[in-house]
Amino acid sequence: MKINIDTKLITLIGKPLSQSFAARMQNTAYEAAGLNMLYYYTEADSTHLKEIIDGVRYMPAFGGCAVTKPNKVKVLQYLDELDPLCAKMGACNTVVKQADGSLKGYNTDGEGFYLSLVEETDFEVPGAECFCIGAGGAGRAICFALADKGAKKLYIAASRYENALKLAEDINSGFGDIAEAAVPGDYSKVCECGLVINASGVGMGASVGNSPIPAEYLQSDQLCFDACYNPAKTQFLLDAEAKGCRILNGLGMSLYQGVAQIKLWSGEEAPVEAMREELNRIVQEKIVESEGKA
Repeated sequence: MKINIDTKLITLIGKPLSQSFAARMQNTAYEAAGLNMLYYYTEADSTHLKEIIDGVRYMPAFGGCAVTKPNKVKVLQYLDELDPLCAKMGACNTVVKQADGSLKGYNTDGEGFYLSLVEETDFEVPGAECFCIGAGGAGRAICFALADKGAKKLYIAASRYENALKLAEDINSGFGDIAEAAVPGDYSKVCECGLVINASGVGMGASVGNSPIPAEYLQSDQLCFDACYNPAKTQFLLDAEAKGCRILNGLGMSLYQGVAQIKLWSGEEAPVEAMREELNRIVQEKIVESEGKA
């Protein structure tokens, strides 16, 4: 693409980002749709998040930004307006600079997760019992999406019990008494659930090879989902596969939440198939790369 004075910039803010496929997927979409936009990475934690968001606010070239771990919750305090669903979730992954220069937060993660679940599995959410480890931005979006779609019970675990407790309370305030916080280290409820979710980030980046859930608690009739997609099979998913579970990584979630983001940033429909093809191309490249290292 050619960058000019009218190019709209979008940056992904989070850390780590070395595992992210988002830039290639988004830039492929922009080119396919004829959008004069550029997506790039800003690897940063929350230390200077306010200053970074101010940069998005005051630099005319920016059309908004994407937000990922560990910034999805803290970013809320630096925005001018929140979409009602984003406010309800208490986490933001998409920021849109509006015509008056103000910043509005959205969350497309929940939509992306649910569409991936529907499109890629036969799992039925209504009436389901689910266990989610991770109560940060991704965990909040996933759990709210499950509650909204009729899950019967949500068990939520996190490295900090108070985070799990807060998420359970937030869900129960909007959907009735369906969510319960699990004490750290207590995996007894995993066995009772049809869907087991890793939204903790454990298994990617510096924690590759680790799993947040001991394999002995997994059951062969479960669907195990990991919000991570690089590596394609985290240790959690490898353990689940070895136990005979159905497995799903976060690639589809990334696709569908990205589709929704493009609509918010540009007002145009995203070229879904072009995005899917690029993601599949990247996955194949990663497979070849890993085989070469073996």
